Amino acid sequence: MNTDDIRRLVADSVALKQRFFGTSAPLLLEVGGRMAESLLAGGRVLAFGNGGSAADAQHFVAELVGRFARERPGLSAIALTTDPSVVTAVANDMGYASVFRRQVEAHGRAGDVALGISTSGESANVKRALLRAQSIGCVTGAFLGKTGGSIRPLVDHAVVIPSPDTARIQECHITLGHILCELVENDLAT
Repeated sequence: MNTDDIRRLVADSVALKQRFFGTSAPLLLEVGGRMAESLLAGGRVLAFGNGGSAADAQHFVAELVGRFARERPGLSAIALTTDPSVVTAVANDMGYASVFRRQVEAHGRAGDVALGISTSGESANVKRALLRAQSIGCVTGAFLGKTGGSIRPLVDHAVVIPSPDTARIQECHITLGHILCELVENDLAT
């Protein structure tokens, strides 16, 4: 790898973000508004994913519970990836495909927002959790990649980064999370 390769990677990342965010602003306004509406009504955000997507879920929740860009009261959000005792108990007793579904069942309430993150759009445990969330009346959303996979048609709000490159998808997911935090904070401040 050389400096030209690094420049190409950065240029690819910037170009994907410009394409995606240039066309997706209305969707992001809708998703951010729905999250703010749920939080204002006393709901919560439940976020989950695997690997790097687990880290993205935790990052997003940290910004909501703590603060993003302005001082405000903490917002109710839980990353379903952060309790190793729950994750390992459910995985051991019910199988890994149930680790998020069971937590959605325990913590989710009608009107909450369940946010699954999957760069492939095919994560079985994310899919099961989103289906369970819908069955209890949660608003469902997903940060996805590639074509959105089999999760795309199952959710109320699918945000799909159209790229085959997992790293570029994850870079967009981080930016997406930051934009949604800013939208939620702005909606709650008005």
